[in-house]
Amino acid sequence: MTDRSAATRRIASFEIDLTRYLNPDGSLTAEPPAFARDREQARAMYALMVRTRLFDKKAVALQRTGQLGTYAAVLGQEAIGVAIGHALAAEDIFIPAYREYAAQFARGVPLHAILQYWGGDERGMAYPEGTPSHHDFPLSVPIATHVPHAIGVAYAIRLKQERRVVLASCGDGATSKGDWYEAISSARIWNLPIVFLVSNNGWAISMPSHRQTGAATFAQKGLAGGLHSEQVDGNDVIATRAVLAAAIERARNGEGPSLVEALTYRLHDHTTADDARRYRPEAEVTAAWERCPVKRYKAYLETAGFWSADDEAALIADATAAAEAAAQAFVATAPQAPEAIFDHLYATLPKSMEWQREEVRNRGPIGGGH
Repeated sequence: MTDRSAATRRIASFEIDLTRYLNPDGSLTAEPPAFARDREQARAMYALMVRTRLFDKKAVALQRTGQLGTYAAVLGQEAIGVAIGHALAAEDIFIPAYREYAAQFARGVPLHAILQYWGGDERGMAYPEGTPSHHDFPLSVPIATHVPHAIGVAYAIRLKQERRVVLASCGDGATSKGDWYEAISSARIWNLPIVFLVSNNGWAISMPSHRQTGAATFAQKGLAGGLHSEQVDGNDVIATRAVLAAAIERARNGEGPSLVEALTYRLHDHTTADDARRYRPEAEVTAAWERCPVKRYKAYLETAGFWSADDEAALIADATAAAEAAAQAFVATAPQAPEAIFDHLYATLPKSMEWQREEVRNRGPIGGGH
């Protein structure tokens, strides 16, 4: 056997950093960033987290009672959306997957619009003018198909020499898709102002992470494309916001794209069409509840003197009322015209499709709260 040691030299190596400020019990691991020490900012992040959780609960109830279509719950992952919503600037562009409702709420998407979308009415994705969300993308349910779109947007920003950043979010399952890898490769080659956020909640529907990839982390997949890549505790809203804010500023300053893997856990089923009890051990879910982002952050706020029992009661009452109002607004929405599926295909509908449009018109309403 030939001894290769003298002829071999290491040309590359890597490390993946993990950032955490809050332990599961809410105690600090290090001095937190300035925003977490600011009473009003700290309280605002918690309020958005709780509002999102109570909205989520209402949405699931609507689906269970037959008033809403299949819905993807965010239970257990609220901190990630809150962090996105607070880290992005108003002029930046958010290209979401389908579980970051808190970020959308922070950027001006009405609660009832999310219900409208899951109710089969695409008008819910027509975000209000005058809000940061107006130039964001709609929810993307197909896995990873929106990531190449994000590359196109980031390329346009670079061509225009604008100081804007694109943030594209996805689940860990998306990193197994070819279009995701193509986007990662293109991002660094063109030095685009983009941040990729991968929410690793342990499961790609019923597929556990260890069966989906042989890599030690999902973050290291970004290294193959030359991206700055790291992990963050996705159940720690302080750490997630801090890491994302740093990645966004690097991109804004022309220092290249980043990949952030947020470690979290999906406490609900994958969607309301799923039953996670068939494949997830009950003990695993019970243990995950101890790492709950809401519980963790509330403990921090209470210790810091930023939150009280009266604050909690007032927030729950207000958030519950807001979720109920959103549900009522959704149910009261007039159904979309059945022929609307043709309205955005062409400036002028071809003659060959006119009869199809009339046929669909006669079939009855779609979407809305019905």
